[in-house]
Amino acid sequence: MKFMPHEYQKYAIEYIKSHPVTALFLDMGLGKTVTTLTAIRDLMYDTFEVQRVLVVAPLRVARDTWPDEIKKWDHLKCLTCSVVVGSVAERRRALQQDADIYIVNRENLAWLYENSRLDFDMVVLDELSSFKNYQSKRFRAMKALRPRVKRIVGLTGTPSGNGLMDLWAEFRILDMGKRLGRYISQYRNLYFQPDKRNGMVVYSYKPLPGAEEAIYHQIADITVSMKATDYLKMPELVSVAKEVSLSEKEKERYDELKKSLVLELPGGEVTAANAASLTLKLSQMANGAIYTDDKDVVTIHDRKLDALEDLAESANGKPVLVACWFKHDKDRIQKRMESRELKEPKDFADWNAGKIPVALIHPASAGHGLNLQQGGSILVWFGLTWSLELYQQTNARLWRQGQQSRTVIIQHIVAKDTIDERILKVLEHKDGTQAALIEAVKADLSMTKTGNGGIL
Repeated sequence: MKFMPHEYQKYAIEYIKSHPVTALFLDMGLGKTVTTLTAIRDLMYDTFEVQRVLVVAPLRVARDTWPDEIKKWDHLKCLTCSVVVGSVAERRRALQQDADIYIVNRENLAWLYENSRLDFDMVVLDELSSFKNYQSKRFRAMKALRPRVKRIVGLTGTPSGNGLMDLWAEFRILDMGKRLGRYISQYRNLYFQPDKRNGMVVYSYKPLPGAEEAIYHQIADITVSMKATDYLKMPELVSVAKEVSLSEKEKERYDELKKSLVLELPGGEVTAANAASLTLKLSQMANGAIYTDDKDVVTIHDRKLDALEDLAESANGKPVLVACWFKHDKDRIQKRMESRELKEPKDFADWNAGKIPVALIHPASAGHGLNLQQGGSILVWFGLTWSLELYQQTNARLWRQGQQSRTVIIQHIVAKDTIDERILKVLEHKDGTQAALIEAVKADLSMTKTGNGGIL
């Protein structure tokens, strides 16, 4: 297929080529993979600045999306790649192959760093946001590898899904601490103040006045951001909530667990050890079932199942994609109605071919790199996630370039007067920081000098 880049893609390609360190915040659906691969091809075969590239990506994206993009476009046929996934033996064989690009899933980055003798002069991190935890093995491995790399590109559509604190680790990897400091303590002391605390123990931080603007200014010279709504004719997005109400007895059980952290049920006892555990338990109860301390499943209500059945019926034959978080939710849905979980490549192909009326997907599996827009335009959230990143990315599987329907409908089944309502509000609140960051570093395509930084 012949690649006819949009103007924003031309800009992004030149930006990567002219910036040895690039943070490319490219919104979902804007073609970040082909854009990056085109820049790699030019650096490798036109200017000879790059010889060997390492791409780090989520497993499915590493295994399927990057190799498929290389095969798909005519101008990329000169590139060779080796996919370093699977068993240890398979990974070792992949590293022994002679290739331009080596693609590894992020879970195996630490293994690759410890076992590979290959030198990489360019690294692409797809998704950069998956390096936000500075205590993770992947962060430590990339931090150790980084000084040996001449060029690095960080790709993401959600750079600060959980707030500005995420940015330190991401940019520490990119520029080795030049802009936001080499240590997290420096970053915290300079831009944040303690928020929730118990004596000397600080549980969370909040930005100081003017911190957002100061942070954006620090990273502006290596950052370019583009939103899909600015450059693509996107379908209309309709987001609605379908409320369900618990019975008086069901609400009493919910409130009892919320108040006492212990709930006695006919199927066993449920305890919540801390606030984080409690929110999970309350989310399970809002969805209609809960795990006991003995790992048994106790059904609380079928309110959401009834609502989902109504929504599927009202779709009038149109395929429905259902996002569910807990395994017992998936099991209960499959018991109630004919549905199929999307896990393997054939499942995704059948969905896009319109062969699955009701498809189930876990938000962590739908987060990155999956193109599901051909299969339908209706997404139902059976249970919500606290993660803004997973929420936005899952929605973007349908609301993206290539969607044939003029309207994409996002339905949220919300149990009234439960934690569901709070999660929705928290997602909206977090989006304030996300949207501010995207807006602050949005590229001005009218700039002609790529060395200018490309930042408004």
